[in-house]
Amino acid sequence: MRFNSSNVSINRRTPVGATDFLRRDDKLAAMLPAIERMAALQKDCATALPAMFKYCEILAFEGGQLVLSLPNAALAAKLKQQIPKLQETLARRGWQVQGVKLKVQMSKPAEIKEQMRALSLPEAAVTAFDQLGETLEDTPQNATLIAALKAMVARRRPA
Repeated sequence: MRFNSSNVSINRRTPVGATDFLRRDDKLAAMLPAIERMAALQKDCATALPAMFKYCEILAFEGGQLVLSLPNAALAAKLKQQIPKLQETLARRGWQVQGVKLKVQMSKPAEIKEQMRALSLPEAAVTAFDQLGETLEDTPQNATLIAALKAMVARRRPA
């Protein structure tokens, strides 16, 4: 099947269209019921404890054992106190949860890129560094300092 801009409108793409696409592949289609079941369970858990499940994810649900992933131990301690309420709410919604296991798993931290501040020097300072580079005695000990001063002045002054 071929997709191009005349066949598929970007505005018309919907989750239903995505599931239809996944159903076309035999291997992915076999996974859809399990995915839909886990999504429904996640939604029911979030309805039962909305403040807690903002940060939680379901890792597995097999044999009545619900395994939850939490980002830190503090949240795990709070959720541990709420497990009976969670189990009761899920039971009313038709889920047979005999036990709940909590796993603290650090999620991948957001990459924070700090913007480097461009240091700005007044022209008087650049001139002073230029003069210092010119007046320093040309010795092996001063060679790297002189080179650094000249490079800095060259960066600060347009050629």
